[in-house]
Amino acid sequence: MDLFDRIRENAGPLGKYADVAEGYYIFPKLEGDIANRMIFNGKEVIVWSVNNYLGLANHPEVRAVDAAAGADWGMAYPMGSRMMSGNTNYHCELEDKLAAFVDKPAGLLVNFGYQAMTSSIDALLSRKDVVVYDAECHACIVDGVRMHLGHRFAFDHNDMASLEKNLRRAQALVEKSGGGILVISEGVFGMGGEQGDLKGIIKLREKYSFRLLVDDAHGFGTLGATGAGAGEEQGVQDEIDVYFSTFAKSMAGIGAFFAGEPDIMQYLKYNMRSQIFAKSLPMPFVIGGLKRLELLKTHPELKDRLWTIATALQDGLRDRGFNLGHTTSCVTPVVLKGSVDEATQMVNDLRNNYGIFCSIVVYPVIPKGMIILRLIPTAVHTLEDVEVTLNAFSEVADKLSAGTYSEGGFAEARIA
Repeated sequence: MDLFDRIRENAGPLGKYADVAEGYYIFPKLEGDIANRMIFNGKEVIVWSVNNYLGLANHPEVRAVDAAAGADWGMAYPMGSRMMSGNTNYHCELEDKLAAFVDKPAGLLVNFGYQAMTSSIDALLSRKDVVVYDAECHACIVDGVRMHLGHRFAFDHNDMASLEKNLRRAQALVEKSGGGILVISEGVFGMGGEQGDLKGIIKLREKYSFRLLVDDAHGFGTLGATGAGAGEEQGVQDEIDVYFSTFAKSMAGIGAFFAGEPDIMQYLKYNMRSQIFAKSLPMPFVIGGLKRLELLKTHPELKDRLWTIATALQDGLRDRGFNLGHTTSCVTPVVLKGSVDEATQMVNDLRNNYGIFCSIVVYPVIPKGMIILRLIPTAVHTLEDVEVTLNAFSEVADKLSAGTYSEGGFAEARIA
């Protein structure tokens, strides 16, 4: 069979919906300034689908610095990979300040979160090593683990008994190979919102020798007394060997960073292929990152405001009988029962008739018969937004229970 024949015959679990869903359910187009309310399909909607946790995307000081940096430096500078010709004092300053913020002795600024996480796993592990990771880790971690040439084990999500079982397997293997063990978890799991059980993982060091890598993309800036993330929130930040976060959430920007011991950061700096062979992070993103970090450090009221909205939203949903799973973060998953067809009808109703835009998650991402509507509160939402959303969710949930959405089949995208 020709390669393209196979591709044309099987578009994939999401691609098969492209003809009826693209532009509305998949690859939707939100227009206007990044805010609590934007334009979708020609109408204003309350947006609960943008990871702009602290509202920095359109903060006036951030916009001013971004514009000035673009004018001063352009988007090309510095040219080349950072190792060859793309390093600057600003790059070094940002990684040092990020490391200090998360209470680590050294940092490493990288270009892009997904790419960097995948590449770091490849760099940290040899064929003799074993990686043990949470089964619900983000796709960037899964892809990095797939690159590992040695043994890899997934433990049941946040299940310490399952982790210990796999650590025993890993320990038996490395005793023969002479390798080491890397455990990977997330600070906050982005789909369900629950924090990784970092304290539970670290307690297992009493029995097993391993290093811990934590992807804290959703925890950085939102959790902990200073916003340093899930490790600070759980009181175990100093036990995380390699800390990672992206700028795409609380920092509302492009880029990412690692933090840990100086020799490990140095090793990653010289061995991560995704950085060695990629263009350096452009200067406007670096200058903008410095400003964003400054605001995160000096304006704790942004995090307080975020949690005011998140608490009002989550408490309101629970009071109305909604199942939010096990979230212990700002991520707010509303778990419902229904088919893919019902989900499309309900989301269509929410967007067109109630002016509510949130993400929809259905099979094959989650089991058949389940629907998750995922909401991301931010510091720029208002309590009025929360109240409007709560009322809308109550009404559409009643319609779902009454079978209203089961009559229409798959609601095809209606693009204005």
